Amino acid sequence: MSSNNSARFLREFLAQPMATGAIVPSSDALGKAIVRNLDLSHARAVVEYGPGTGAFTTYILQSLDPDARLIAIEINPRLAEMFRKQHPDIQIFQDSVANAREICNSAGIDQVDCIVSGLPWASFPESMQVEFLDEMMRVLRPGGQFVTFAYVHGLMLPPGRRFSRILPKYFSSISKSPVVWNNFPPAFVYSCTR
Repeated sequence: MSSNNSARFLREFLAQPMATGAIVPSSDALGKAIVRNLDLSHARAVVEYGPGTGAFTTYILQSLDPDARLIAIEINPRLAEMFRKQHPDIQIFQDSVANAREICNSAGIDQVDCIVSGLPWASFPESMQVEFLDEMMRVLRPGGQFVTFAYVHGLMLPPGRRFSRILPKYFSSISKSPVVWNNFPPAFVYSCTR
């Protein structure tokens, strides 16, 4: 990612920290960790939540079957525009993931095999975490995979701990990766199966 894009990403964080959630794009190391345990080669439909500038998208595309569908949902209009420039072949919806079912319907997707999330879950109040997870269950197929990341320091904050406690209500299997130290801030990956 260019320094110009990084600077714009920082400006978006400063303008909307609850929506952007990070001061710089995720590292390549975190991108690789995000897709490591996903079965993307057999996925027919994948949705990326909050792709920002597309730090994870390249890694998703490397493992995805060429016939599979990938769509993205990004609420921030400036980040959505940056994403369009980075990944012009990926359909992006400038909208909230609270509308995932409606978005998937408009894209002609009945059920999703994988959801890759870059959302700042630990920044959200409980009502928003629950709303987004409830909506996710309307599109993620039984046995489908959900993967997201959290910053290590976020586990010390009440919203981060709450998100960790909520996940078992939605998923039958949840694992945490080792810490990805080569990211700012250091992070780990949640890999969940419905």
